[in-house]
Amino acid sequence: MTPLRGVLVTGADAPVGEWLVRALLEDTSIGHVIAVAPRPERVALPQSARLTVLPVELLRERHVHDLLFGPARELGVEVIVHTATAGSATEDGKRVHAFNVEATRALLALCERHPTIRRFVLRSFSEVYQIDADLPVLIAEDHPLNLSAGAPQFVRDRVEADLHACVRTGLSDLQIQVLRTAEVLAPGTGSQLFDYLESPVCFRPVGFDPMLNLLSLSDITSALHQSVHASAQGVFNIPGADTLPLSLAIHKWGRASIAVPSAFMTPLYKWRTRLWGTDFRYGMNRRRFHYSGVLDGRRAREVLDYEPQHGIEWPVG
Repeated sequence: MTPLRGVLVTGADAPVGEWLVRALLEDTSIGHVIAVAPRPERVALPQSARLTVLPVELLRERHVHDLLFGPARELGVEVIVHTATAGSATEDGKRVHAFNVEATRALLALCERHPTIRRFVLRSFSEVYQIDADLPVLIAEDHPLNLSAGAPQFVRDRVEADLHACVRTGLSDLQIQVLRTAEVLAPGTGSQLFDYLESPVCFRPVGFDPMLNLLSLSDITSALHQSVHASAQGVFNIPGADTLPLSLAIHKWGRASIAVPSAFMTPLYKWRTRLWGTDFRYGMNRRRFHYSGVLDGRRAREVLDYEPQHGIEWPVG
């Protein structure tokens, strides 16, 4: 791998960022790692002379500027991996939008005029894609995005941040990679399906059993790590090793599955949220609970040399 003086990772106080920081520290071709963790108490990052943990709040553009033109410049950071995003579907409003979108926009703008940073990697999401009965099941990078004004903010923010990074690609000297990752089925990752599967009984719409593709923490870490060293630009789908129907996912998670009329799904899960404060919103997932959508990972395999290797650790074999 090409030696790098330094890599900066945002969102290091969440599982994806934490796992990536640990992987980068094991990579001896990287000189130094800066982990941006506004809430460092949430994680237990290893002690290392090659690691600097900074509790920078990305909503404050002045603080971000001081981070990039202070420690990042002094340590010769060449690559930024931006994984920070609001994880809960129930969070919305101007502050959340500022964190999800405006912070990304500001970070990119600062990187474009930075003396040492030459690559920006955005961790995006498969949720940006539209899923419908009339669209292909196998989703390539040119698949239509969900541009509906009626989509929840959780989706709209992710689409907006993704599109802004895509628009900047090729307009500056900065190399920009947008990794649209499959859903990471793990706690603390903002996974709607993980929250859904936490119920002892999982309701699903009768007559539908869509195919899902799911990503492990090990594989998303591998994809992001490889992107740090890759000079390619553009959008890359990052699928997981597990592709299976919803009913089998429920079974392998050790839950009971009950098929109910679609009209009952929204009120059932609204009551679940009201009673227990859970995060899963059926309205946000209605199309994917009816129609299949699986990421096509050919471009990532050919350009980034990424291929999923580690499946989900299912409670039931």
